[in-house]
Amino acid sequence: MSDQTHMPAGHDLAPGDEEQHSVGERVLGYVVGLGLALILTATSFFIAGTDLVWQPSIPVALIVLAIAQMGVHLVFFLHITTGPDNTNNVLALAFGLLVVFLVVGGTVWIMSHLNQNMPPMDQFIRMHS
Repeated sequence: MSDQTHMPAGHDLAPGDEEQHSVGERVLGYVVGLGLALILTATSFFIAGTDLVWQPSIPVALIVLAIAQMGVHLVFFLHITTGPDNTNNVLALAFGLLVVFLVVGGTVWIMSHLNQNMPPMDQFIRMHS
């Protein structure tokens, strides 16, 4: 007897197909994601506006909370998981992040290069007068 005869009908899925969840399970997932996102947002505002936290650690704490919130959004709202059927989604996300980092990093690099190599404004005005 093979193992496939004992599998329920809903577990034989093609890549890219999602498992069928009840409406209650889907709503519960969104509500949990919303709750976590609200908690992380409120914590970020609390940390930024309080004197209870050591001041030099505030930027690090905000970065950690921002990364956690990105993870919550990816898992609960975009449904990005580590399953084999999400490989294309993860690759598309990685490519999008690469493009964003190249654009932002290139912009910062060009602006800093121009800042170092441009003469001060008063010299620039004297050159054109």
